Amino acid sequence: MEKISAQVIIHGWVQGVYFRAFTRDQARSLGLTGWVRNRRDGTVEACFEGEKEKVDQMVAWCRRGSPSSRVEQVEVTQGPFSGAFDSFQIRYQ
Repeated sequence: MEKISAQVIIHGWVQGVYFRAFTRDQARSLGLTGWVRNRRDGTVEACFEGEKEKVDQMVAWCRRGSPSSRVEQVEVTQGPFSGAFDSFQIRYQ
């Protein structure tokens, strides 16, 4: 299986609605590593690493979002797998 990474920025009503916790739980259920964090501009940023099919599933989930969120736009940049992460975590600034 091909492994990749994806850097994702999610725009919309995505802070204060448990988006990061739902993202963490979904990523872990897919066996992905990486992180998710709130950004000062009101967006949420995430980095996912793992099997391409699973990363693609996670990006699709980000387009739908958590139950209370309202996703308006998702920017995705795919890159090579780095293997830099041991698990999937929420990052706090």
